[in-house]
Amino acid sequence: MQNALSYSHQLLKEVLQPGDLAVDATMGNGHDTLFLAQLVGRTGHVYACDLQEQAIQNTKKRLEEAGLLSRATLLLTGHETLDQYLPEKELKGAIFNLGYLPQSDKAIITQPETTLLAIQLLLDRLSRKGRVVIVCYYGHSGGLAEMEQVRQFCKQLSQKEYAVLNYQFINQQNQPPLLFCIEKK
Repeated sequence: MQNALSYSHQLLKEVLQPGDLAVDATMGNGHDTLFLAQLVGRTGHVYACDLQEQAIQNTKKRLEEAGLLSRATLLLTGHETLDQYLPEKELKGAIFNLGYLPQSDKAIITQPETTLLAIQLLLDRLSRKGRVVIVCYYGHSGGLAEMEQVRQFCKQLSQKEYAVLNYQFINQQNQPPLLFCIEKK
């Protein structure tokens, strides 16, 4: 069985093709941005955002080392503002890793209000069979509340328009991450 992170990549790998538009809504250290840049190829593009300059620098370095910086636009902004930057092209895939930037200030965390706004704006741009993947790390202050609000948001989505998957190991200690995948029908 795959952990939440590797399964999130599998879910996006199944839908993203060269030429597609993808979003990393929580850039962090750039692992997902790099993964998406590889999937969309030379003709696709990734928009990645984060509130911390450290995330931008870490991601830029990672993409430069892989020779893929030209495939991504790195934005120092909150994910709730992505609609101001995305082109008028349909989105094929997006990923969120909710929580905090590893090896940084753990007081700076994603917030449910902005996360839900960002998820909705990405769903509004999502193409048919496109996916928004949300990995919730909730073992920190505020994390459980955010995860529950994301769960409630996902539960209320119309089953005629979306299929929503919830994936989690339930017999592991230390709050293993929980994954949601929203696919537009």
